Amino acid sequence: MAVCNVIKLSDVRSGFRIDSEFYRKEFIDTDILLSKLRTVPFWRIAKITDGEHGSVSFVNGGIKYLMAEHIKQGFIDHNGARFINQEIDNRNARSRVREVDVLISIKGTFGEIGLAERNLIPANMNRDVAIIKLYPDSPCGAYITSFLRSKFGAFQLFREASGGVQQMITLERLKYILIPLLTDDLRNEIADIHQEGLSIRENSIFLYVQAQQLLESELDLKKLNFQKPVGYTTRCSELEQSHRMDSQHYQPRFAQLLNHFTGFSLKLIRDIRTYNRRGLQPVYVENGSIDVVNSQHLGPQHIDYDGLRKTSEQAFAFSTEGHIQNNDLLIYTTGAYIGRTNVYLRSVPALASNHVNILRLNSGIDASYMALVFQSVFGQFQTQKHARGSAQAELYPSDIDRFIVPLLSIGKQIAIGDLVRKSLEKQQESKRLIDQAKNRVEQLIEEAVRQ
Repeated sequence: MAVCNVIKLSDVRSGFRIDSEFYRKEFIDTDILLSKLRTVPFWRIAKITDGEHGSVSFVNGGIKYLMAEHIKQGFIDHNGARFINQEIDNRNARSRVREVDVLISIKGTFGEIGLAERNLIPANMNRDVAIIKLYPDSPCGAYITSFLRSKFGAFQLFREASGGVQQMITLERLKYILIPLLTDDLRNEIADIHQEGLSIRENSIFLYVQAQQLLESELDLKKLNFQKPVGYTTRCSELEQSHRMDSQHYQPRFAQLLNHFTGFSLKLIRDIRTYNRRGLQPVYVENGSIDVVNSQHLGPQHIDYDGLRKTSEQAFAFSTEGHIQNNDLLIYTTGAYIGRTNVYLRSVPALASNHVNILRLNSGIDASYMALVFQSVFGQFQTQKHARGSAQAELYPSDIDRFIVPLLSIGKQIAIGDLVRKSLEKQQESKRLIDQAKNRVEQLIEEAVRQ
């Protein structure tokens, strides 16, 4: 139902926007609420700039290069970030990231806020990210981050944004975002909650890295040394067996990989699975009750459970082939992150989309352990070997069936799997605390207005 809002001509900001979007009721209400508090605009407490405007060449290591996609819900996810060299970093020195800088995605994934941590440094940014460099004695970055993520901060960001299909906010308009000056004790309380959430998130990452290191140790993966010959040959019998004519499929490193594992118990996936097929094209329902996992929800470590889309119970009932069960492996099968594998660690019903492959293993195999095997160099190389397509890579269930995987003793599998499961628990606890800080800001502002 349409909502009509009437404002006085005297309330229209002189020399400013006159479009109805700017004067939506919820924006006006936020204006009125913040006017009852002591506030300060960004330009008085921080220097605001954006990132590199020129062309960038990436290198294998060096300075992390952040884009809007790396700014998440209160933190910076630099897993998978690309790198620039020192020369480009020097050219763009004004937007070098410091610890506790606040980063805002101002274009693309608009409106995401993140707080820079020590482990992010050194880093720089592109032009789709704004950096808030707080002056000494300004409110701390953790408090600013929590406020901007609250409805009172988000309303201001979206009000000041412009654009139709793709929203963005200019640095000039960012200067006028108002920050409420709660008491030092209250700001510190919020900052402490947010920082605790970030600390637990670091622990989640550490546990996952521990799992990777334990797997590498058990499989002696660090001993792998791949030769890179100028040319190589294969037998006609292999061509007939694989039905593949591309040279990619016959790289010598695949044979070297298998030779490394001659002393391990190796199994074909088709011999240790009970189910292997892609999901189905989902019917998305905005207020549906059933989760849908698509390829965008498969992360470098865990499924993005909080970002899952929805479908209806009726659509779910008609899509039995795509039903996900607890401990299923979900594999990214089309496009950029082909082969990426997460384990589904929930018991609630969910549906896999058509670009996600469901792999269900026999009992007695730890699924979290196996997800890490697929994520390791062992799994990545086999993804490269069996993937098909030129313009867009594809991995089909029949290709996954041909993967060969090492089965450690069940005790060792569980030890590795437990680290993966604990990592997810910590990640979810971290999100709860970061959201708690945001919710606490909203609660304190509403209480302050009522006093």
